[in-house]
Amino acid sequence: MILHDDATSLDEKKQLAQMARKSVWVSAVVNIVLSVTQVVVGFFSHSQGLIADGLHSLSDLIADAVALIATNYSRKEADDNHPYGHRRYENIASLSLGLLLTITGCFMIANAVNKLINIDNIRTIHHSALYVALGTLLVKEGLFRYMLSVAKKAQSGILIANAWHARSDAASSLVVAVGIIGNLLGFSVFDSLAALLVGAMIAFVGIRFAYSALQDLIDASADDETLANIKNIVSAQNGVLGFHDLRTRKTGDDVFVDIHVEVERSLSVVEGHDIAVSVRQALLKLNNIADVMVHIDPADEK
Repeated sequence: MILHDDATSLDEKKQLAQMARKSVWVSAVVNIVLSVTQVVVGFFSHSQGLIADGLHSLSDLIADAVALIATNYSRKEADDNHPYGHRRYENIASLSLGLLLTITGCFMIANAVNKLINIDNIRTIHHSALYVALGTLLVKEGLFRYMLSVAKKAQSGILIANAWHARSDAASSLVVAVGIIGNLLGFSVFDSLAALLVGAMIAFVGIRFAYSALQDLIDASADDETLANIKNIVSAQNGVLGFHDLRTRKTGDDVFVDIHVEVERSLSVVEGHDIAVSVRQALLKLNNIADVMVHIDPADEK
């Protein structure tokens, strides 16, 4: 039965990995089409906002490539040279994605500010830009919902980040559409203001992703909810009188736990070991807990 369960688990992992790779490829194809369409139509329709959104889609394409590489390498099993696995590929990918978005956003902001300074050169936009902006909005919202569903099933941080990146794209497309409508109604600066806002949104998301990834790379602790669950589980185990020196660190989406558990001083080595095993097995049932190191200490005499 154990072998059967392991085989089933392995099959499920393979299916989830295939779903994750497929979602990245779908996103890549969609972003290629959107990027080319937005930049070309934006150029001929004189829409700075649409061009900015097209460059945003292009940055998404690069993000998809980063996510694809990360998901392929991070799923590799631990080996002699990497005993804790390869999940930090996801952290590095998230950091790279964050820096890419930040740089892209700053570039758009600078370009939009330049246009606003030279306001007399702003031209009226063609209606075709609005059709493309609205179509892009619908496509990106649909892409977000699809990617987030897959990311949650695969329990992948980089895929979840990439999905929310698609949602931020949908928001930016909405801003661009509003800017184009304003321009068509005679408010010429609206399109450039939309491009400025899109750039700020992208830069903000990039900084947030980069900061989160950096925290994991410097061994940040697990979140408060995970820590609370760990404490409750340990306290509920038979033979555990207390615990201290609880330490956690994240590697990709995995969490590694170190804890000192206090037991009755009169217990034998075997009995203490059995308590340690029960604590470890209970904690490993939590999502994303990759490994647990339990140290047994004799409880203080009262």
